[in-house]
Amino acid sequence: MAAAPAPAESGAGRGRRAAATVAAWGGWGGRPRPGNILLQLRQGQLTGRGLVRAVQFTETFLTERDKQSKWSGIPQLLLKLYATSHLHSDFVECQNILKEISPLLSMEAMAFVTEERKLTQETTYPNTYIFDLFGGVDLLVEILMRPTISIRGQKLKISDEMSKDCLSILYNTCVCTEGVTKRLAEKNDFVIFLFTLMTSKKTFLQTATLIEDILGVKKEMIRLDEVPNLSSLVSNFDQQQLANFCRILAVTISEMDTGNDDKHTLLAKNAQQKKSLSLGPSAAEINQAALLSIPGFVERLCKLATRKVSESTGTASFLQELEEWYTWLDNALVLDALMRVANEESEHNQASIVFPPPGASEENGLPHTSTRTQLPQSMKIMHEIMYKLEVLYVLCVLLMGRQRNQVHRMIAEFKLIPGLNNLFDKLIWRKHSASALVLHGHNQNCDCSPDITLKIQFLRLLQSFSDHHENKYLLLNNQELNELSAISLKANIPEVEAVLNTDRSLVCDGKRGLLTRLLQVMKKEPAESSFRFWQARAVESFLRGTTSYADQMFLLKRGLLEHILYCIVDSECKSRDVLQSYFDLLGELMKFNVDAFKRFNKYINTDAKFQVFLKQINSSLVDSNMLVRCVTLSLDRFENQVDMKVAEVLSECRLLAYISQVPTQMSFLFRLINIIHVQTLTQENVSCLNTSLVILMLARRKERLPLYLRLLQRMEHSKKYPGFLLNNFHNLLRFWQQHYLHKDKDSTCLENAPPSPSLFAQSSCISFSYWKETVSILLNPDRQSPSALVSYIEEPYMDIDRDFTEE
Repeated sequence: MAAAPAPAESGAGRGRRAAATVAAWGGWGGRPRPGNILLQLRQGQLTGRGLVRAVQFTETFLTERDKQSKWSGIPQLLLKLYATSHLHSDFVECQNILKEISPLLSMEAMAFVTEERKLTQETTYPNTYIFDLFGGVDLLVEILMRPTISIRGQKLKISDEMSKDCLSILYNTCVCTEGVTKRLAEKNDFVIFLFTLMTSKKTFLQTATLIEDILGVKKEMIRLDEVPNLSSLVSNFDQQQLANFCRILAVTISEMDTGNDDKHTLLAKNAQQKKSLSLGPSAAEINQAALLSIPGFVERLCKLATRKVSESTGTASFLQELEEWYTWLDNALVLDALMRVANEESEHNQASIVFPPPGASEENGLPHTSTRTQLPQSMKIMHEIMYKLEVLYVLCVLLMGRQRNQVHRMIAEFKLIPGLNNLFDKLIWRKHSASALVLHGHNQNCDCSPDITLKIQFLRLLQSFSDHHENKYLLLNNQELNELSAISLKANIPEVEAVLNTDRSLVCDGKRGLLTRLLQVMKKEPAESSFRFWQARAVESFLRGTTSYADQMFLLKRGLLEHILYCIVDSECKSRDVLQSYFDLLGELMKFNVDAFKRFNKYINTDAKFQVFLKQINSSLVDSNMLVRCVTLSLDRFENQVDMKVAEVLSECRLLAYISQVPTQMSFLFRLINIIHVQTLTQENVSCLNTSLVILMLARRKERLPLYLRLLQRMEHSKKYPGFLLNNFHNLLRFWQQHYLHKDKDSTCLENAPPSPSLFAQSSCISFSYWKETVSILLNPDRQSPSALVSYIEEPYMDIDRDFTEE
């Protein structure tokens, strides 16, 4: 007897295990056995030859085998389905047969995704597996696509109810039987056709859920511009449908991840970008453009993202969707959590909502409800959170795409930021109740929790919105914008032009802007919180770009520097990700700001504290090098200023005194070059290369570049590795030229893809031409040049012509 096939994993984008083994199935030998028949069908399914469908057997034969194998009569039902689903059929009998098949599969699928999945394992051949082996999946695809066939110029039609049954059966089979979803994903015409089924509200949720599952395993990304009448389809969605459609869009507008760490190296990215240039825009970019061409699309997303719970869909339609979720197993875990909260609140309010089993409902299709029962508020909130998760993700991806400026303009116009500010306390960062909702099998702190995922997605959106864009000032309210102006006036410096140009009708309202609210929750966040990383990234993005004294002082006055130092020094944070985000934020907050260094020295007021701080910096330069760069740049500027306040800081600040020492700079420089190699450069660690260049550029300004190169040579010899470091640095600089000076490269920021000259200058206040000149001088092949690397690499150890490109 054949071994039972392993059940498939459920959920969008789930990993499929290898095809179920058939090695245990025996040969035909004598009287045919059920295992032999299934083996023949499995081989036919894989090869397309031999036994592939129930119609190839007689009903008598199938009935006899069913008695032995307990196939629940599925092969016989499929035989009848073939007979009643021909082109000239009225499909009435066909639909009756589908309704017989559906419960046989749905209960099995329900058991599979709940604690009762062991029941499916007790059956040697699950019903969904038998249904697929006897050709049920292919037959349903044919039935669903009948409307694409014309007879005498007229297209065939099938009812929404019948389409719904077909979709339900297909989805349940995908849930329980591995390989089915991948086979459906290979049918590109079928996947495109499924989008047309979303025009009907009756079949929308089933279709969307199946599409999401299929796209999650599809090797090649689907192109939305191939979907018939996409603009009309999306424009006719109601807000609830649009929110659910965002689940599909999340798969279609994000660049596909290779899943291979090696492919994340900058060498690989450069090779991929060179290849992409010849191929044109990616499918994700085409899909983003297709969506942005739909009139009112971004506006509707902004309305969904900022909609209050009281404005969401009424109780009746939500209950109807929950009933669908009860049947649609991709959301069963969510529903399980929702119902637990609902029961708790219903008992407290002496009211109840009774959900019938699948298939059992009132005439209006809704569950039984008491006339006195109101939908629990926690369920309304979670309903809205689930929607906003998908919508914020889509907006975030669009903000990072090629049409970023267009999306930025629309998001500002449609008041996304003030809308999110109004939802901050009551929804986005609401306090958890004792019965805080978590998904089945998870805990409240798990990143899978809808509450937590919403917060992270919100922070990622803020980061994308603020990064190097003047619209970042929309995160403030009018009073806070006035405060920025007052800071500039007091310091006797010009106001930031972007502040003056900000449309005040689009900023946050209320007592606090969104940035201030974020700072408040950031300072209250527990030490072990997973939000710290994202919070720091969001605030740092507000500071990135041209250094603004007013922006820095706005944050310094709210105690941000002291909070960061507390987390780094007093809490002795251990998370590398959080430490990196805090060091990056601290660097942007302190860069060129004398007041920030005074505050730093006031907080780090003992040698013991300073040693803890240095220990954190030196524990991982990949994490802390941006702070080292900012302090080095600040020191250079302060040393060239004639000001009593600056002179006082220079004489008192431990950090500046530490960085000013040449041995300290050489130690940083040696380690920065030593921890990176061309083959291992990524977006995360390429900052080490740029920080090492900053140190050498400042040395060049002071005509000390030969000294620094000579000291590096001595350090090499002391480590017993002559030539190793300088050869590596030479290769890194050659790569730097290729990576940052490639004429076809688009520029965004210093460490993420090649920057434009203006952004290099913004970040370091060193002109980009000086960056290029310094690299050229270091790579000069003339061994007589005192500033050329080759002058400090002895001939026997010379290895500077290595080919490091990846094709």
